[in-house]
Amino acid sequence: MESSRWIAAVASIWIQCSCGASYAFGIYSPLLKSSQNYDQSTLDLISVFKDIGANAGIISGFLYSAIATNRRRHSSLCLYGPSVVHATGAIQCFIGYFFIWLAIIGAIPRPEVPVMCLLMFLAAHAQTFFNTANVVTAVQNFPEYSGTIVGIMKGFLGLSGAILIQVYQTLFKGKPSTFLLILALLPPILSIVLMWFVRVHQVPNRDENEKNYLNGFSLISVVVAAYLMFLIILRNTISLSPWAHAITLVVLLVLVSSPIKIAIKAHEEDLLRSSQTLSTLNTPLMKGPDSFNSEKSAVENPTDCPDDPTNEHQKPNSEDTLHVEDLNLSQAMRTLNFWLLFVAMLCGMGSGLATINNISQIGESLSYTSVERSTLVSLWSIWNFLGRFGAGYVSDIFMHRRGWARPLFMTLTLATMAGGHIIIGSGFPGNLYVGSVLVGICYGSQWSLMPTITSEIFGVAHMGTLFNTIAVASPVGSYILSVRVIGYIYDKEASGEGNSCSGTHCFMISFFILASVSLFGFLVALVLFIKTRGLYRIVILRRLRNSRRG
Repeated sequence: MESSRWIAAVASIWIQCSCGASYAFGIYSPLLKSSQNYDQSTLDLISVFKDIGANAGIISGFLYSAIATNRRRHSSLCLYGPSVVHATGAIQCFIGYFFIWLAIIGAIPRPEVPVMCLLMFLAAHAQTFFNTANVVTAVQNFPEYSGTIVGIMKGFLGLSGAILIQVYQTLFKGKPSTFLLILALLPPILSIVLMWFVRVHQVPNRDENEKNYLNGFSLISVVVAAYLMFLIILRNTISLSPWAHAITLVVLLVLVSSPIKIAIKAHEEDLLRSSQTLSTLNTPLMKGPDSFNSEKSAVENPTDCPDDPTNEHQKPNSEDTLHVEDLNLSQAMRTLNFWLLFVAMLCGMGSGLATINNISQIGESLSYTSVERSTLVSLWSIWNFLGRFGAGYVSDIFMHRRGWARPLFMTLTLATMAGGHIIIGSGFPGNLYVGSVLVGICYGSQWSLMPTITSEIFGVAHMGTLFNTIAVASPVGSYILSVRVIGYIYDKEASGEGNSCSGTHCFMISFFILASVSLFGFLVALVLFIKTRGLYRIVILRRLRNSRRG
């Protein structure tokens, strides 16, 4: 199949659906603990390295930026640059999970704890390479709707954990070691097969129906999320037969495959529009020969490296000079905007990750049943998805229609997250259901808003490096709030057998502190919003002008 920006988007969606193996840690962690004779603190240490690997994607960002910088000298990098990032992630994913699997089945001597931490780091770190290649390429292919496309990519990544768990429960239930082998093979194979389609494409004339096709992708993602939520609730309430499990999995795979139909239709429309444009250029009426030859060359030989300032064929006019300056990591870190965004994410992502890391223990202290606790953990991926997808989609709508700067939505979600933490800390009946929905949606929204805001404030040239550096705020915040706040206070409140705690008081103070942290993040994001209002007027004006050209 011929590649296009639409085919690239679908290939990226499918890779995103398979690469969130870090979210399925709970499936094989009991086997990892028992097979290696770990205590709980050692298992927690390994999970910390998992979180660091899954969120610290600075290396993948540097690799993508290095390829983008050298693409003029090496045309093959221009065409297949993202594939290098995908391939690097595939190698890491295979090495990490494969050697963990070998250790669990006893095929190799039991690794020392530092070695196991390194293997878990490598396995989870692969996720950042897949994510960086898919997200940055998608933003370059759909610059006018960057919030929507980032929301779609991040949303499917958020759903990937639930998708992989459904595969496990249907095909490998009771065999976590086999599932671990699948994690070592499936994401690398799928990414290597599909990575050749994930390329940056320039379209001379933007399609006026572009938003409609992206809305089609969005609708499918919402349907997949709703179906997964239905399956999670169903499997936690009744016992399904093997054939029923198989049918539900087939339906899920059909839904995940369905974006290809939209991509093919959109691709055909792009080809038709390009042929019509070329036909018009072949019959010039009022244009001179020089104008005709230059425009025909632009249509017949479009560059696959858009927005390249070194591209000799790009001749900026007065409108093209209206742009945000591209900053590299060193330049961005010398700006106040970078640190405002970093601190806001430390508060938002850190408090959200601390919540999901402790949600089972919170439920246990409040006398939630094991079924209720497992349902809450499973449904977190759905709320996470809604935040990732919804924040990108809604912020795009309000930017295009109302001219609202995107950091405004970050302030709103952080304020709402503070309310969610207060609800969880209050301990009233059903508080976890209400609070986890609010915190989960607001936590997911940060993962959609932050990369998009990064590209709009600092430019797309080094977007991969920048948003992955800011994402380091997530594990840093999680460590501070999980270990130094929640863990410390819980241990002081614990008085039962096995250092356990029961009652509202176990987590109340901790979550009031988390609410305060989120409110501080709200204030920081508000400063960022006020400080970047002028810049966003330029961004919005540029997009309006580009849409008129299309």
